[in-house]
Amino acid sequence: MTTDLWPPLSVIRHAFETGAPPGDAPPDAAPVAMPHGSAGAGTSGVSDLLLPLTELARRREAVARRAFTARWAPGRLVSVVHDGRLLGVLLDRCIHGDLWQGWMAAGEPDWASDFDVLLEPDDEPFEPMFGVVQAWNMLTLEPCPQLAARVLGEVSATRLAAIRAVHDEWAARAVSAIAPEPGRIALRAVGGAFSVLSGTPLGPQDPRTDYQALYRDAGLQLGRALAQPQDETPATPSPSPSPARPLPRPEDGWWGSIRRWFGAEGWARPAFAAVALFAVIQNVGLIGGRGTTEDDDVRFRSVPTAPVAAQANLVVRWKDGVRIDEADRLLHTMSAEVVGGPGPNGVWRLRVADPVGALSVLATSPLVASAGPASEPP
Repeated sequence: MTTDLWPPLSVIRHAFETGAPPGDAPPDAAPVAMPHGSAGAGTSGVSDLLLPLTELARRREAVARRAFTARWAPGRLVSVVHDGRLLGVLLDRCIHGDLWQGWMAAGEPDWASDFDVLLEPDDEPFEPMFGVVQAWNMLTLEPCPQLAARVLGEVSATRLAAIRAVHDEWAARAVSAIAPEPGRIALRAVGGAFSVLSGTPLGPQDPRTDYQALYRDAGLQLGRALAQPQDETPATPSPSPSPARPLPRPEDGWWGSIRRWFGAEGWARPAFAAVALFAVIQNVGLIGGRGTTEDDDVRFRSVPTAPVAAQANLVVRWKDGVRIDEADRLLHTMSAEVVGGPGPNGVWRLRVADPVGALSVLATSPLVASAGPASEPP
C-alpha cells in the first residue's frame, strides 16, 4: 500500500499544531489549518502546494467576483476561524433556531476516502482549500462572531443531495467492493442515482486513518469551543449544541431516500428541486445504460450501476404551486413509482400496478392538472 500522499501527513499535522492567531492574516487569505506567511517568508498554505499559483489565483478571483452574501443556507460552503486556523464547513441543514449541521471540508484530495466527495468544475466558484467534503465528519455549529464566518462557495441541490447520499452510506457502514488504494480518485455511483468523485475505502494500516483522526478531532474541538465561549463565566454556561447525528433512514425505499436527500428543507423551492430531481432521474438511465467506453477507465469497475428506469404506463402534470411532499403522498395512495420527469412540459411519468384505478384517483385529485396513459417510453 503506497503512502506517497501529498502533502505529507507530517506537514498537515504540523499545520494543526501551529495555527497562527487569525488577526495575523485576513481570513480569506489564510489557508486551512496552516498560517499564511507573506511573500518570501518561506511559509505557504496547503492549497498553495496543491495548485499552480495561476490556477489558485483564478479560482479565488472567481469566488471574489461572485461576492456571496453572508447568509447561511443549505449547500453553502463557509470558512470558520478556530484556534488560529481557518476551517471549512459545508452546511447541510438548519436543525432548529440558529443551530446547523454540516460537514468538514478540507483541501487534500490525495487523502480522500470513499466517503469523501471532491467538488468538481461544475461546482465552481468555491475556495480551493475546501474542495473535499468529508461526508464522514459531521459537526454542529451556529453563526457567532467568534467564528468570523464567510461564505466561499455554494453547491447545487443535486450535489448536496449526492453528498447526503454518501453520508447515508457512511452512517449505514456500507462496505464497498472497491480495493483500498490511497491516493486514487475516480467516479463512483452512490444512492442508485448519483455519480461522485471520491477516493477508495480505508484499508489495514492505512495512513488516511491518522489523517481522518486529525480532522475529526478538529471538529470536536470546534464544537466544544462553541459550547463554552471563552468570554462567558462558568456561572452562565452556554447550552451545549446537540451532537451532529445522521437522520434515520426512510422506510419507503429509494424514492423515500431521494425525497429526503432533496427534501431536507421542506421543498421550499419546488421548481428548483424539480429541475435537480429531473437531472437525477436522467442520470439513473445514463449510469445504468453505459456501454464500455474509454471513460470506464476512470470509473470504479466494482461499483454496481443503477438500474435502468422502468417503462411508464401513466403520465401526470401537477397544478402550479403543488408541493412535492403533497404529490408524493398522493402517489403513495396508489403505490405509484416515479420513473421519469419532469419533462420540458412539466409531465411526470409513473409506473403503477393498476393503471385504471390510479388514473381515476389522479383525475379526481385537486392537485392534478392533467393525467393520462403514457404514449411513449420514459
